[in-house]
Amino acid sequence: MKINFIDLQAQYQEYKAEIDKEVSEVFTSAGFIGGPKLDSFEKNIAAYTGVKHAIGCSSGTDALLLALMALDIKAGDEVITTPFTFIATAEVIAFLGAKPVFVDIDEKTYNIDTSKIEDLITANTKAIIPVSLYGQCADMNEINAIADRHNITVIEDACQSFGAEYKGKKSCALSHIGCTSFFPSKPLGAYGDGGAIFTDNDELAAKMRMLLNHGQNERYKHKYIGINGRLDAVQAAILDVKLRHFDKEVKLRQEIGQRYSLLLSGANVVTPHVEADRTSVYAQYSVRVKDRASMVAKLSEKSIPTAVHYPMPLHLQEAFAYLGYKAGDFPVSEAVSNEIMSLPMSPYLTDEQQDFIVEAIKG
Repeated sequence: MKINFIDLQAQYQEYKAEIDKEVSEVFTSAGFIGGPKLDSFEKNIAAYTGVKHAIGCSSGTDALLLALMALDIKAGDEVITTPFTFIATAEVIAFLGAKPVFVDIDEKTYNIDTSKIEDLITANTKAIIPVSLYGQCADMNEINAIADRHNITVIEDACQSFGAEYKGKKSCALSHIGCTSFFPSKPLGAYGDGGAIFTDNDELAAKMRMLLNHGQNERYKHKYIGINGRLDAVQAAILDVKLRHFDKEVKLRQEIGQRYSLLLSGANVVTPHVEADRTSVYAQYSVRVKDRASMVAKLSEKSIPTAVHYPMPLHLQEAFAYLGYKAGDFPVSEAVSNEIMSLPMSPYLTDEQQDFIVEAIKG
C-alpha cells in the first residue's frame, strides 16, 4: 500500500484549477514582489486570525527574527523559550547576540512548562517565545500573565499551529506578536518557503514591514538595518487559494488525529494529549514509544514512512554548547526526544491507510 508521510500531491490535484489560475495571473502581470496577491492574502489571514495586522514574510524563521528585531533584542538580552522545538526558535535569539534561556516542557502537551518560567526571569529577560508544538497552543493566558507581571513581551511561535484555537481564539492572536510558517509541510503550506507575522500593535507592524524590506520607510530611504524578508506574490497567491479550503482541511486533520488516538488506545504507545480548552491542527501526529528504533524499522518494512520531531533537544546541540547546559538539565525534553515519532498525517489520509498503519503498530 502506498502511503505518503504528507500527501501534497493529492492536495494540489484537489485545488489545481484554482491554483493554476492564480499563479498564471501572477506570471501574466509579471508582478512577482508585493502587489495585489500579497495584499489579498494578508487581508484574508488577518481576518481569519482576528488580528489587526498580518504581514507576509519569507519564512517562519524570518518571522521570528523580524519580531525580535522589532523589539530591539540585542547582545546581553535574554529570551526564554523551550529546548524541545526546531532549532529556528532559539537560533534567531542567538543570531542577534541574545541568550536563549531554556525551560523544560510539560510531559503531556510537550509545550513549555509554565510553572517553571517565572523562576528564570532576570533583569535581562526581554521576551518569552512559547512554541505551540505539533499543532496545539501553549498555555498562552498563563504565559501572558507572567509576562505582564514582569513587563516583558510574548512572541507565540505558531509555526506549527496556524488554525488551532485556544479558549476560542485563534493561534497567532494570543500574544503581543504571533509568528507562523508556510513551509510546504505545514497545515497551511506554500510551494516554497513563506511565513507571516501577526500583531495588533500599529507601531510594531509598521516597523516589521520596514525591517523585512531592508529597513526602508520609502524607496531608497532606510530607517533601520533590515533584511530581505519578503513573501513573493506567487506564494501569496497559492496560499490564498489554500486558505479558502483551510477550515475543511483543519476539520479533516482533527478527525484523522482523533481517529488515530481512538484506534491506538490500548496499544503500547502514548498518543497526543489535547487540552480541553484547545484544539490541535495536528501539524504532526506524534506518539511516544519506548523502543523507537525497533518501531521505525518495523513500519519501514511495511513501507510506512515515519519521522522524528525532534531527536535531540536544543540544549544538547553542538551549536548551543556555549550556553553550558548538560544532559539531565531538562529531563522531560530529553525523555520525549528519545521516544517521540511522527506517523503519516494529512487531510488526504484514508481510513484504509490509517487502519493499515495502526495494525502495523499494534502487530
